[in-house]
This record gives sequence, C-alpha cells and structure tokens, in this order.
Amino acid sequence: MKKINYPQVKKILFYIAPFFIISAASVFFIFYQQTKTLKNEKVGLEQKLVLISEELNILKNQDQYLKNKELEEEIKNIQKVYNQAAQTYEKLLSFKETYQKTEKLDELFAEILNLLSQKNYASAEAKLSDLANKIENEREKIATSFKIPPKVSETNNPPQEGYQRQKVKTEMGDFMVDIISADLNSTRVIVDTASDSDCANDCPVLPLADYVLRNNAFAGINGSYFCPATYPSCSNKKNAFDTLLMNKNKKYINSENNIYSTVPAVIFYGNTARFVSQSLEWGRDTSVDAVLANHPLLLLNSQIKFTGGDDPKQGSKGNRSFIGTKGNTVYIGVVHNATVAESALTLHALGLENALNLDDGGSTALWFGGYKVGPGRNIPNAVLFVKK
Repeated sequence: MKKINYPQVKKILFYIAPFFIISAASVFFIFYQQTKTLKNEKVGLEQKLVLISEELNILKNQDQYLKNKELEEEIKNIQKVYNQAAQTYEKLLSFKETYQKTEKLDELFAEILNLLSQKNYASAEAKLSDLANKIENEREKIATSFKIPPKVSETNNPPQEGYQRQKVKTEMGDFMVDIISADLNSTRVIVDTASDSDCANDCPVLPLADYVLRNNAFAGINGSYFCPATYPSCSNKKNAFDTLLMNKNKKYINSENNIYSTVPAVIFYGNTARFVSQSLEWGRDTSVDAVLANHPLLLLNSQIKFTGGDDPKQGSKGNRSFIGTKGNTVYIGVVHNATVAESALTLHALGLENALNLDDGGSTALWFGGYKVGPGRNIPNAVLFVKK
C-alpha cells in the first residue's frame, strides 16, 4: 500500500486554499446582494399594498360602491323572502286542496304580498313564519278532531274481493281505510299515462275517472309523485314525474333517470307481483304487465320497512294512498288521517305482505264504480285494475 506524502499534500493545499476562500467570499457576496435586493423589493411591495388598501377604502366610500352593496343586500333579501314565500304558498295550496275554509289564511297571505310590494322584507318574513305556523296548527286541529264515523265496521281483515270502508285497530290507534281487493288470477294490473314518453315540463294530465273509463277498468288509484303545475317550485317541471314506470303500451318512462334508480318499485306480471327495494334491481323487460316506482316501500315480505323519516310531509297527518299484495291478491286503497309510518303499520295490521306508498295530498283519488275518495287534482299516471 502506497504511503501518503504529507509534505506534498500540504504544499498542494497551500496553493489551492486561496481559491476556496475567494470562491466562498464570492458566494457570500452574491447571497448578501440577493438578500438586500429581496428586502428592497419587500419594502416596495409593502408600500404598494398600503397604496392599494388606501385606494380600496376610497372606493368603498364612494356612492356607487355603497349603492352596489345596498343593491346586493336587497337582492339577498328578495331571494330569501321569495323562497320563504314560495314554500309557504305551497303549504297553503296543499292545505286548501284538502280543507276549504282558509279565508283567514288567504287574507294573511294577501297582507304578505302587499308587504313584499312595499319592499318591507322584515315584516313580510315575520308574517310568513306566522302563516306557516298557523297552517300547521290548523292541520293539527283537523287531525285531532277527525273521528271515524260510527257506521264504519271494525275489522282487521280486508275484503276478499271488491271495495270496503273499515276501521282497523293498531298499536298506535284506530284508522279508517278505504280498500279495494282483486284476485290476480282474474285481474290484470296496468299503469296508464297521459304522455307516452318522457316529459320534463308542461306535461299532460287527466282525472282518474278518464283513465278508468278509457281502459274499461273496474278500479283505479292515483299513481306516483309528481310536480303540480300550481306549485311555484314546479315552474320549470309542471306536472312532471321523475321515477321509473312502464305503461300499458309497454313504454318505459324515465328509464335513463339514474338519480331515482334507488326508489322502490312494484312489478306485476301474470298472477304475481314483485316488490323491489330499489328500481335499479329491475331491468327493462316488456313482457310484464306494469312497472311503477315510488317511495317509500311500506312493507316487504310481511315486515314493516318504513317507520318514519326526515320529510315533514310524510310525518304529518293526511290521506295516504297505497298499492299492496298478499299472495295472489292485490290491494289499492287509502289510509285516512295517518302519517306514512302509520299507514305502513295499518297495512301490516291488515295482514298485507307487501305495500308501496303512492302519491297523496291533493292527488289522492280512489275509484270503484265512482269516486270513493277524491277526485283530487288531474294526474300524469294512474294504477288500474282491468279484467283479464
């Protein structure tokens, strides 16, 4: 192994050390100059920011800016109060569809419109809250005062065939039910629609009686939820519905609407029916008689599937339309003065195995040789019983 010649290394270091010192000094000098430049730029930037801030303050104090801020605030108030007014108006419309004595509520809403015309948004907002409370209080009073007529017979057995009005006992009280039963061996269930294709706005509608008569049906009920033309929130989708349906002409409607593919559905074919928790479980078979999606699913395989939810409409008392089955028997009907959860409980007490909630409120209509409930508003689709 070669030995290191230390004298020679010292000699080399003696010659190259000055170069390292000079290089280091150069790097330090460059770094110092850059730091000094950055400091100067920082000071200049801070001065510019101060000037911009002063100019912004001057701008904010100018009349045009203040006017724009006032206009922006006014627009916010208009949007806020308009939304509240539209929602309250829909509540009032819904209430009027079932109960006719609404003169005092109508007068209060007229006062609100007058306040809005005067741009008195604070007072209008307060009166809108008051009106909404009054509507709910009236609903509760009517629901509490509802009495099942003494002549209505008490039984937890639905009719074997045909129509019956009955009182059904449940663990949550007694409920009046209008119900129609039919044997699927001799009855075909179909869905008829006013439009034979998808419709997004200004959709055609018909009264339930027209659907019944044009199909020579012996019974019928309103179908799926839709957006009534009279509701402000439905201005761009008047009388449209979003859920899956196959009508009597084997036309699938809303087939591409995947947003609503998780909605439950019922399928009728031959002498049987199939209920699915999500309509995405069903394909597009046209050999069946009818397909109808709606929500919520009330019963499945004799088990209660709906016990309540976040929707206040479903939690309020009203007339609840349904379609259900037990074995080869199909049922349509209305549970009166009930929440949707109470409707499920009542149908379970009646012994139904499967049941699906249908549209209700002002759409509620039931036909058997004439209207047993309704007629309700005109509707875009209906469920019908026809003889095979």
